[in-house]
Amino acid sequence: MTKHAVLNNVDHHELCVIRDRSAELGDNVMCAQLLPQEFRDAQNDYPIFFHKNEETGKFLPYAMFGLQENENLYLEDGIWNATYLPFLVERGPFSIGLQQKSNDESELVISIDLDHPRVSRSQGEALFLPQGGYTDYLNRMSYILKAINAGVVESEAFVEDLHKHDLLEPFALEVDLSNGSKHRLEGFYTINEKNLINLSGEALQDLSSKFFLPAAYMVVASLSNIRKLIRKKSQRL
Repeated sequence: MTKHAVLNNVDHHELCVIRDRSAELGDNVMCAQLLPQEFRDAQNDYPIFFHKNEETGKFLPYAMFGLQENENLYLEDGIWNATYLPFLVERGPFSIGLQQKSNDESELVISIDLDHPRVSRSQGEALFLPQGGYTDYLNRMSYILKAINAGVVESEAFVEDLHKHDLLEPFALEVDLSNGSKHRLEGFYTINEKNLINLSGEALQDLSSKFFLPAAYMVVASLSNIRKLIRKKSQRL
């Protein structure tokens, strides 16, 4: 269940957000959507793949944390053991939306899910200062939410260009684990390296001008982290 409310320093002055990492707090996720602007940092830790939303038919980039549903191999004793935490994970119970103003204009506002397991009145990071202003933590959340709002549009444009230049292909992985069992990962897409290498000069210029070409190569580089996931999985068997 969710109970969203527009955040304000009167009704929510005493609210805090728990920043520990655990399955109980909702971190047992196999993957999370990733924004192109995050690829440089994320590719050091996670494999980056694309997944198709069956309802919308759109492809979006994701950081992979596990090899099966409800598995996060980076969760270890209350911490997320990676150098980078994706924005759509870090945002926790917050979201951003438009609120209509009296003059027929609208403004971006921060909302909070009051039923989220991270929301507390007794522990965690405070949202507001005693005088009512934002804490450093809430300023950070405001920055992340604005980045997500802009990044979703950029993600769609990035994927459209990948399609235009025939750079997406299905990806399937057969994993041999240390206990002798096998695990198959499928339903995801990655960059077609052959087509990427053979792009025309015009296509290269098009992708470079939008910073999409480096982003595509970061996706390719991130695939080396599959070995990291397999090693983590084998260590827990």
